[in-house]
Amino acid sequence: MSGVVAKAVEYMVDAGQRSVLFLDIMRRRGDQYREHVNQTAPHVLSYAAELIIDGRKLEQPVNYALVRIIPPEGVEIDLKRRPFIVVDPRAGHGPGIGGFKADSEIGVAMKAGHPCYFIGFLPEPMPGQTIERIARAEAIFIERVIERHPNADGKPCVIGNCQAGWAVMILASLRPELFGPLIIAGAPLAYWAGVHGKYPMRYSGGLLGGSWLTALTSDLGAGKFDGAWLVQNFESQNPSNTLWTKQYNVYSQVDSEADRYLEFERWWGGHVNLNAEEIQFIVDELFVGNNLAAGNIKLSDGQTVDLRNIKSPIVVFCSKGDNVTPPQQALGWILDCYADVDDIRAYGQTIVYTVHETIGHLGIFVSGGVAKKEHAEFSSNIDLIDVLPPGLYEATFEARSPDTLNSELSAGEWVMRCEARTLDDIRAMGGNSAEDERRFETAKRVSEMNLQAYQKYVQPWVKSMVTPQMAELMRDWHPLRLQYEMLSSHNPIMPVVAKAADKAREERKPVAKDNPFLSLQQKVSEQIVSSLDQWRDSQEKLSEALFLAVYGSPALQAAVGVDPESKGSRKREMDASYRELLEARIAELKSKIGSGGLREAGIRALLYVGSARGMVDERSLEALRKLRQTDESAQITLAEFKMLVREQFFMLLLDREAALAAIPRLLPDNKDERRKVFSSIEQILSASAEISGEVAKRLKQVAGLFGLEGNTVPFDPKVRAS
Repeated sequence: MSGVVAKAVEYMVDAGQRSVLFLDIMRRRGDQYREHVNQTAPHVLSYAAELIIDGRKLEQPVNYALVRIIPPEGVEIDLKRRPFIVVDPRAGHGPGIGGFKADSEIGVAMKAGHPCYFIGFLPEPMPGQTIERIARAEAIFIERVIERHPNADGKPCVIGNCQAGWAVMILASLRPELFGPLIIAGAPLAYWAGVHGKYPMRYSGGLLGGSWLTALTSDLGAGKFDGAWLVQNFESQNPSNTLWTKQYNVYSQVDSEADRYLEFERWWGGHVNLNAEEIQFIVDELFVGNNLAAGNIKLSDGQTVDLRNIKSPIVVFCSKGDNVTPPQQALGWILDCYADVDDIRAYGQTIVYTVHETIGHLGIFVSGGVAKKEHAEFSSNIDLIDVLPPGLYEATFEARSPDTLNSELSAGEWVMRCEARTLDDIRAMGGNSAEDERRFETAKRVSEMNLQAYQKYVQPWVKSMVTPQMAELMRDWHPLRLQYEMLSSHNPIMPVVAKAADKAREERKPVAKDNPFLSLQQKVSEQIVSSLDQWRDSQEKLSEALFLAVYGSPALQAAVGVDPESKGSRKREMDASYRELLEARIAELKSKIGSGGLREAGIRALLYVGSARGMVDERSLEALRKLRQTDESAQITLAEFKMLVREQFFMLLLDREAALAAIPRLLPDNKDERRKVFSSIEQILSASAEISGEVAKRLKQVAGLFGLEGNTVPFDPKVRAS
């Protein structure tokens, strides 16, 4: 009995000290919050930066800025490599998340030798600022980056996280000539998409009656929308983490968890404001309207936003563990825009996606583990992605080991390959039925009607009542802000807590790991988490059932002009004008099948043989790069090489027999030159896998076309490309 009492006393001393230290961490969090929000340009970037353009000084001012990231000591930048631009998401919380840690999107890009830039923002929007104006400003920023790197081997690679992802896609569709590859991480491009039983956030707009509530919130803010409401929406998706786990982890590991927790809270609590016009556009056009993928967004100058206009490769990064932007929302736009892979190719588009199994929404662009793997591989192999033939691919990653073939040809700890996929692979992830599409279309129309009614009958009255002082007071009293303010040092009780915490640290006596009361504490915590998760699950089931029932009503659908029998398809047809251009381009390529020389023949043969594998491996690209470096006659720019690859790929796609039959006519008489190119093809193919099966069969066919059949020496895969 005395042993149990001793362990109880030991636990109570530890628990009391942890409680005091936990409260002190909350005090430090509050003080940090006050200090952060009082800064003119608060951010959480872990890198020094040089201001290049202040968006507030543009002809149409915005609260965005372009900065150059100054490389830390020991990091060497190659100015001939394409620059990377990270665009920060403005989704309610503060700026800097793309460079939040050393192992970040910025960090891994600099480690790969790329110059890096960052587009961030200030807490307060400029008067009259709109989403369209921001897009125009970001175009100016990218133009300046291009001007600063005239000798770079490609246009900038632009990374858009979350909200910045769809913003970057909009701009790239309007100004495709400015962009190199796009990396879109956790961005909801098709907000209606999802599967039953998951991702209830997509139902919220319909359950609230549409976007009238957004307009009301902006009016109560005197023309500004408080980003804290967006952050609260995110937090409501996981109440067990919001209400318990996040704080419990600090309490239970109070001696080691404080710095990590405070670092994250500095960003998470840095709420920013949006103009009413900005948030209304986001909700009406993207969340409730889902107009981006459908091509229904029109700008003030009459331009239509059509994602099919994007000419740069698009890398989409999403996760099954992301309940804010699940894979269906990140990838569903592809099904809306294209009928099949041939349609993707017809628009000259290259789309690469990768799906993480478990990481949550923030982890996609915050997690150090993700940065070291996926983002590091994309940064190191961005040129591979840029020269991929048009089509749809999935990026997969295999851990590099001593047994990995030609492992020295891979850049990091992983080997990346891009495997050919079809639209059926995306459909297999699940999506909406025709009935679901009708429900969301009905919710959209109800939203439009409710918004019009609010704007006509209620909005004038609300605007006349709200003063800027009232709006500021309501922002200050937002629950998310109060939780920081109430526990800061401005609370007269908290300085007493600070002194008690100093004493607790001096007399700290952590409980033994095997203490039974510590185990009981953990079990109680698990029970609380389980209860909150069950409550969340029941609420989500109820909200889904309510949405499906209300907006699935044939009577309501008919009342708002939705045909209850419609197929609900959002697929888009190719414009007649684009089809004419495409047919002219096809005729041009067919006429050039017999044109060219040894270089064209070599690329055509490599594409023909390599396509039998249905994938492209980074080791093959590295082998090709090394061969180009040692061959002075092959010194063409990356853009020229990309065009060469695409032309030869399309020639094979349009008329494979004619394209192959023309190869002998493109070759020189010098047999040594032909043998040298053929040997290079073998070397590139052997860099990632042994030559066998259909690949070996096609290679033998190419040997005959090169006039080398029976005269070639079997290639030794152990010979390195270097």
